[in-house]
Amino acid sequence: MAISIVTGGAGFIGSHVAGELLKLGHQVVVLDDLSGGSADNVPDGALFVEGSILDAGLIDTLFRKYSFDYVFHLAAYAAEGLSHFIRRFNYTNNLIGSVNLINASVNFNVKCFVFTSSIAVYGSAPLPMREDMRPQPEDPYGIAKFAVECDLHATEKLFGLRYIIFRPHNVYGEYQNIGDRYRNVIGIFMNQIMRGQPLSIFGDGEQKRAFTYIGDIAPVIAGSINVPEAYGEVFNIGADNAYSVNELARAAGKAMGAEIAIKYLDARQEVVNAWSDHSKVQRIFGVRKQTSLDEGLERMATWARSAGARKSKRFEGIEISRNLPPFWANQLEG
Repeated sequence: MAISIVTGGAGFIGSHVAGELLKLGHQVVVLDDLSGGSADNVPDGALFVEGSILDAGLIDTLFRKYSFDYVFHLAAYAAEGLSHFIRRFNYTNNLIGSVNLINASVNFNVKCFVFTSSIAVYGSAPLPMREDMRPQPEDPYGIAKFAVECDLHATEKLFGLRYIIFRPHNVYGEYQNIGDRYRNVIGIFMNQIMRGQPLSIFGDGEQKRAFTYIGDIAPVIAGSINVPEAYGEVFNIGADNAYSVNELARAAGKAMGAEIAIKYLDARQEVVNAWSDHSKVQRIFGVRKQTSLDEGLERMATWARSAGARKSKRFEGIEISRNLPPFWANQLEG
């Protein structure tokens, strides 16, 4: 029986990947510090260890004890816009923590390191973004993700650590942290609806994204280690159809059965339009049916209503306040 560690497995994407690995017959150890996830998200059958990827000693202890065959690294703080203002926090958690895992993977002979990067590595690349384009990230989050990709390339050359890299985008669905005001726009919208608040949109709302339902990508990530052609490759993964944030707001209101009001805020520093080409992942893993936005939102809305509204806390570790969007700077907790 293969044994895998899933970092961030009490969080959103990680918990779904952990569940898919259990279906494939893996023994699964989840490592999560619960900074953005919940122990309730850890699927039944997985062993949960509360701890941080910044704790190199803990990581070495776990790798020595369990002799992991595979690493699925999904622990990250994925707030692209906020990453400009929490640079040290971003690089510590998203880069240094990843290096701790890469070190242990080399030292304890892991068979494959599966890393969830992001299309944030492309920056404002021409659309649709393709894997053969030169990454030019424009925010510290994307820079950290691309740095880990580069480190994996270098580590494979020198030490033979095999890897698979996925670049997902705008993923949503059950178990998403809807109480985080800085990331996960669909979760933010649904939480605002349940709290009777207007939906907050930066800029004019015409920026476009392709929104990806979690159930469409978690099985691919989990099963990738069984596809020899995937080793040493980078894959865009996610939905094909792009929607404006205005269209998304209306669709979220429909899924929640609510009339919505929109509060437009000053535009923030971000890539205006972002979606990617998925022909490579379809060629290697096969063409799969994609969940429509309306269907995915209905599923998430059902879960969100059962989970209930969450208080949205301010990020207390802002490192640079200059040019911080006023909406973030002035929000009170609650």
